[in-house]
Amino acid sequence: MANRWKRRPEGSNWGDFGPDDELGRLNLLTPERVLAAVREVRSGRSFCLSLPLDLPGGNLLNPNRFPPERHVRTRKEGRSAINYPLNLENPDYGDVVSDDAVTLYTQYSTQWDGLCHVGHHFDADGDGVAEPLYYNGFRPGADVLAPQDEGGPAARRLGIEKMAATGVQGRGVLVDLHAHLGRERTLVGYEQLMKVMEADGVVVEEGDMLCLHTGFGQMLMEMDGRPDAERLHNSCAALDGRDERLQRWITESGIAVLVADNYAVEAFPNAAAGGGCCAALPLHELCLFKLGIHLGELWYLTELAAFLRAEKRSRFLLTAPPLRLPGSFGSPLTPVATV
Repeated sequence: MANRWKRRPEGSNWGDFGPDDELGRLNLLTPERVLAAVREVRSGRSFCLSLPLDLPGGNLLNPNRFPPERHVRTRKEGRSAINYPLNLENPDYGDVVSDDAVTLYTQYSTQWDGLCHVGHHFDADGDGVAEPLYYNGFRPGADVLAPQDEGGPAARRLGIEKMAATGVQGRGVLVDLHAHLGRERTLVGYEQLMKVMEADGVVVEEGDMLCLHTGFGQMLMEMDGRPDAERLHNSCAALDGRDERLQRWITESGIAVLVADNYAVEAFPNAAAGGGCCAALPLHELCLFKLGIHLGELWYLTELAAFLRAEKRSRFLLTAPPLRLPGSFGSPLTPVATV
């Protein structure tokens, strides 16, 4: 730790979980908290919390990310790997198999942001010069490798596989913003979030996995892969990442992860007066860089939210590991809520 940094960012928890920690607040998902989450299961019913991974469709939401592309090999005798006969001597008899491959942008659809996804410039060694860093002081070039770096591109530290290895299971707590705000574009700060939670009797405790239902995921489902740019960028609630009271609450609440069914959890872009460093994604800076809170984006929470509201509940067992893909900066996933 002394070699990576001498001072940590104000309000961060660097070093609190150990000098070489790569899990951040996932450390709060202890066996005792997993058992408490299991006790929230009453009906045994499960909900898939992933969008189909070809949604939102196109690249209007983010011009740098594209839908999955499926590829099929040509095998022996020029035959496609789809409906391929294993008995080539008698292809009209016996087994047939199908095999494919996919080019997948890891953060196109339902996803986890890894702790190596967003860093920040900070003077960690006290020499008066800010350098780019990631959570717990891990560094570009040594720990997070670009294509030009030997062994890159890859995250040697903070890769998404570290998250996957934990199983990512605990108590989910859902806040139904959509039930109170509809699909109007609304920046939700601390006061409005607290009002919604109080109205619905939602209580958040240390180690909980907080999920925000805004209705954005349902809107994407209804668009069915043909999204409308105006609606994509001007619909549904998003957290106001510039609200200092909201930032303080996220820090003090002890939540293990923060999830939403919208594009980026927080409003993006959310311009600060006068600009400044990292003005576009203040909650990403707080959560990924300072606190080690993984962010889940573009989840599908509508069916779960409807069930929980009808049952007057907000808690459930959440199982949400990413792909165990070494060195990746984020990952698609298929989270499951068990109620």
